[in-house]
Amino acid sequence: MFRISKQRLLLVFLFLALFITLIACNEETKEPENEKDKQSEATGEKDAKEKDEPQKGGTIVGAMYSAPAGMFNPIFYEEAYEANVIDFVYEGLVTQNESLEFTSNLAKEWKTNDDQTEITFTLEEGVKWHDGEEFTAEDVVFTYKAMADPDYVASGGIRTAYVMPLLGYEDYVEGKSKEFNAVVAEDDYTVTFKFEEPNVNPLYTASFSIIPEHIFKDIPVADMPKAPESLEAGKIIGTGPFKFTEMVEREQYILERHDDYWQGAPYLDKIVWKVVAQSVMTGLLQSGELDFIADPNGIAPADYDTVNDFGNIKIIEQADFGYQLLGFKHNHRSAEDVENGLLEPDNWVPNEKLKDPKVRQAIAYAVNREGLIEGLLHGRGQVINSPIAKQFWAYDENAAVNYTYDPDKAKQILDELGYVDKNDDGFREDPDGNEWVLNMDYPTGNELREKSAPLIEQMLEEVGININLRQPKEMTAYVESLTNDNTDWDLYLLGWSLGSADPDPTGLWSRRAPYNFSRWNNEKSDELIKKALKAPEAFEQDFRTEVYAEWQKTFSEDLPAMLLYAQNSLWAYNERLNGIDPLPYSMYNNAHLWWVKDAK
Repeated sequence: MFRISKQRLLLVFLFLALFITLIACNEETKEPENEKDKQSEATGEKDAKEKDEPQKGGTIVGAMYSAPAGMFNPIFYEEAYEANVIDFVYEGLVTQNESLEFTSNLAKEWKTNDDQTEITFTLEEGVKWHDGEEFTAEDVVFTYKAMADPDYVASGGIRTAYVMPLLGYEDYVEGKSKEFNAVVAEDDYTVTFKFEEPNVNPLYTASFSIIPEHIFKDIPVADMPKAPESLEAGKIIGTGPFKFTEMVEREQYILERHDDYWQGAPYLDKIVWKVVAQSVMTGLLQSGELDFIADPNGIAPADYDTVNDFGNIKIIEQADFGYQLLGFKHNHRSAEDVENGLLEPDNWVPNEKLKDPKVRQAIAYAVNREGLIEGLLHGRGQVINSPIAKQFWAYDENAAVNYTYDPDKAKQILDELGYVDKNDDGFREDPDGNEWVLNMDYPTGNELREKSAPLIEQMLEEVGININLRQPKEMTAYVESLTNDNTDWDLYLLGWSLGSADPDPTGLWSRRAPYNFSRWNNEKSDELIKKALKAPEAFEQDFRTEVYAEWQKTFSEDLPAMLLYAQNSLWAYNERLNGIDPLPYSMYNNAHLWWVKDAK
């Protein structure tokens, strides 16, 4: 998923060995050192060095509670579980540091022109793909041209936010032009991005993971999602510190050291991912069968105190760059558009059961978010009223409507709209007297979300809303149904990890965003999103802050989703694992520097 999409830096200190010389002295002479003492001293020095300095070798085991859907091509993947592999295998031109500033990665430097309609990158030389081929500017051009391809979205591609600002994108994607010259290789190690308009955040646009041209150049974009080069271990080729070499589908995924990694060969031999039920993760962590539990959700809040008492486990707790939501299906795609892979808002079919925004607002007042945080998160989370992370400068607590738990207000709103119980069965009928049942769907895998579903059902039924809580689906099938817009969906549960580069909500909430699963069709929202990025005004942060405040108000009033909470990230790892240097949005940082004390 946009992972989109983590703030205190954990420092690892290297302790120098202290040399202790045992000397027996008298007033006139120094007795010779005991040979056994000298040997013990040398052994102690060696042991201290082995304990405190990075050691090569070793395997670590991480756990995730749902299996990846199986797409390991970064331009097509959708889930955080797939990202657990992708993040170690592929890289972008730039990355971010602990202050969320862009820093060099595959590109070592860059320069923008005066009006910020172009940015030119100088690439690192000598970078090798996992198969030994050299990384060049042509790989960058190929990656962005693939995401701009007319067949990209129809084939399941969802990363259009990275190409939409580029020069000539609309004409190219609509077939009006056969040329796409927005990303140009000046030479093997220089590449220029050109934008339709002055770009407020060109580094964000240019930050996407790069795929190898020599692997995919003969595969049409429409066929890439089904190609072995996107799906099969051993055929996935990146520039990252680890190679994806083996897998037992839905059970285990193995990453092996890339010896020719351009920043130096990783210390670890392997990183092994295992798919493990969330209920048994902590026990395996304690026994040493697991070395770390991180994205997408880490350890369960209910297990915090237990894990904290293990003694051999370290916990990283920080505010999450994301949130859980109760989504409202405003519209559904037409069956024809689903078949043809189109996202055309003009063809969407309104969901009459949730058409009135006041109905959605009543539902929001009926949900006890604070109760969910205390009961399920054990207080390790917070209410969030806007789909912009609180860590961003753009988040405005006062701009958005705060739907505090008020079941009486929910009932009053529904009564005034004519949703009343006419047959005394305890549930409300619609204003025309027809049965009014809202279907609610949710995925398996995340225990908190699974526990939230029946609690929310109960809260809504307490104000007279008849909820049909359906059997949960495994995440892969669930996302497919959300994407295809089964027309009887009304309410859905989902979690988003937000991108950390910029508060721009285009990728999730603009009308044509593939991840806009609510099919929210709000022209004012799109106008504000575009306004917040339009130069020259948008070069001033105060201007963007003002526009985003208005957008947050629009979102919270029209309610494509009720934001439930932002839980704290609780990442845990065995103390034998060293070099962990977390970012505000991920524990996976500089994995080539990770090492274990007992490497063999």
